[in-house]
Amino acid sequence: MAIMMAVVMLFTLAACSGAETSADGTETQAVSTQKPAALVEDGVFTIAMECAYAPYNWTQNNDSNGAVELSNVPGSYANGYDVMIGKIIAEANGWELEIIQSDWDSLVPAVMTGSIDAAIAGQSMTAGRSEQVDFAGPYFYATMVVLTKSDSPLAAAESILDFEGAAGTAQISTIWYTACLPQMAGADIKPAAADAPAMLMALETGMVDFVVTDLPTAQGAVIAYPDMKILDFSGTDGDFQFSEQERAENVNIGISVMKGNALLRTAIDAVLTTMTVADFNSLMEDAISIQPLSAE
Repeated sequence: MAIMMAVVMLFTLAACSGAETSADGTETQAVSTQKPAALVEDGVFTIAMECAYAPYNWTQNNDSNGAVELSNVPGSYANGYDVMIGKIIAEANGWELEIIQSDWDSLVPAVMTGSIDAAIAGQSMTAGRSEQVDFAGPYFYATMVVLTKSDSPLAAAESILDFEGAAGTAQISTIWYTACLPQMAGADIKPAAADAPAMLMALETGMVDFVVTDLPTAQGAVIAYPDMKILDFSGTDGDFQFSEQERAENVNIGISVMKGNALLRTAIDAVLTTMTVADFNSLMEDAISIQPLSAE
């Protein structure tokens, strides 16, 4: 009995080690049949977004216009450009799509810890973020702009240097707040807004005179708030100044995945590379056309 038990334990240990012995007596490592951790688990592509950053993403109370129910907020549905992109990627790979609502500051940590497969949330592909996560994409090319009220004297501004003495803000943990606002010499920079709706509400209620954001967010804002005006200084001497590398980082919007997850990044890129800039712009126009008229 003792000998039999020893033999059983020996074979058990051999099985756990994954080693196999070939016909000539050479020990080789068995090939694991387990699905690589780099691929989405059980065929479910789990992504996260704020769901409060129209037209990239927002929350609505039904599944109209192709909205997807939030797995962590039953009865609420996510929609927007990011949802549309997520559905395209999931469908192309035969995955089921799961969307989780997450605060902006929680997106990168969620990717880093593996609690989600990817963040599709209008994130710029900055060098700082790239130290923590890998990016697939870009899946959109944005432009940095200023939003102000149509009846404000600032509506006639022709440069980012025309905002001296004016109060401004932007969304927290964005290039708009950390790198754009400081270039507006003489502007009164207020504390960062917690998210895009809070940023827009600060402008709408007069808490600030202007905000800095990207063009899609601004285009969505003027639909929700017709009394706002977009000031786009791109292509002029009055634009925000960055090196070519910095500008590429700031206008390229990417999908963040866990650092080193080359398989998932490649699978996503394989889909995105089939799409053109015109495809991205057309899809963004669709998102803007169906976004809620007010922040939810």
